[in-house]
Amino acid sequence: MTPVTLLQQAFQQTIYPVSGHGKRNIQVLKEVLNHCEDELDSDNYGSGPLIEDFQNDMARFFGKESAVFFPSGTMAQQIALRIWCDAQGIKKVAYHPLSHLEIHEEGGLKELHQIEAILLTDQDKLIRLEDVVQLKEDIACLLLELPQREIGGQLPAYEELVAISAYCREKGIKLHLDGARLLEVLPYYQKTAAEICELFDSVYMSFYKGIGGIAGAILAGGEAFTKESKVWKRRHGGDLISLYPYILSAAYYFKQRQFKMGQYYEEAIELAALYNDCPAVETLPVVPVTNMFHVHIGLPKAKLEALLVAMYEATGVGLTAYLKEVSETSCAFEVWIGDRYGQVPKKELAHAFEWLKTALRAV
Repeated sequence: MTPVTLLQQAFQQTIYPVSGHGKRNIQVLKEVLNHCEDELDSDNYGSGPLIEDFQNDMARFFGKESAVFFPSGTMAQQIALRIWCDAQGIKKVAYHPLSHLEIHEEGGLKELHQIEAILLTDQDKLIRLEDVVQLKEDIACLLLELPQREIGGQLPAYEELVAISAYCREKGIKLHLDGARLLEVLPYYQKTAAEICELFDSVYMSFYKGIGGIAGAILAGGEAFTKESKVWKRRHGGDLISLYPYILSAAYYFKQRQFKMGQYYEEAIELAALYNDCPAVETLPVVPVTNMFHVHIGLPKAKLEALLVAMYEATGVGLTAYLKEVSETSCAFEVWIGDRYGQVPKKELAHAFEWLKTALRAV
């Protein structure tokens, strides 16, 4: 078990943590079950009204023919890319260097499916149309992540998405959407999920990230695509005898938070402005385009950690539980806005940032 740091301990004791929805504990499930009928039947190996009705609802939301519930997004996305590679007869796909598949899955795509990844653009940039046009190798599928989490939740212009989609269709390249946080991009684009997903051949969305469920994901596309995905789901061991805790929490929190994304987005812009008003602090992006962004602070990790611990104890406001060392003189952390931010009194938040500004000027 990783030892708890002083910063984590201090953060856990704050009265007003500003990021996320709240603690991921058993209460997440208890809240859901309090709204369910006692005699509600479970799903059974991927079938039954509970799972089938939810899948149909999500297919309509995405504007796709059908959808399949998976226990994890890692499983869903590897399967999506395998299906497109088999259909195209090409064992190569392209995506961003900081895609989840590249940095968090232990080479699963290559080891389990013998699929080669072609990495597009520099890791601190978004994939652009020119990157796709300049591809020198044939690929079965291009994966785009919206938003691009590892670079602060950045997004390309909608017009660029349209252009990339048109080019891929012209060239016979399948286009898959890593929409783990799909709901979060809708306020910026001012589009429905179906309008965004119309540009893509397949789409995945997570139910535990911005939505705040326990776990699980949805994969949507054409009928033939999802039918094959069910076969691969069985092969991967994803057809558990029942997935109802995940499905119930996915459905419940989706309904609870679907229409709050615009609020979270506006609050992220507000919070980023408070950070950018502090010495030696800059957010990426400077003005957020979703409810998430990264904060970069020009202090060594040990010094910043001590400063934040003191701030939490003095103000009761918690900004982050961790720091990522960028260099010997700078650190960064991720912020994503959920239900918690609106629970922080504005007076307390203003006091905390005044404390932070004063402390940063003194170092």
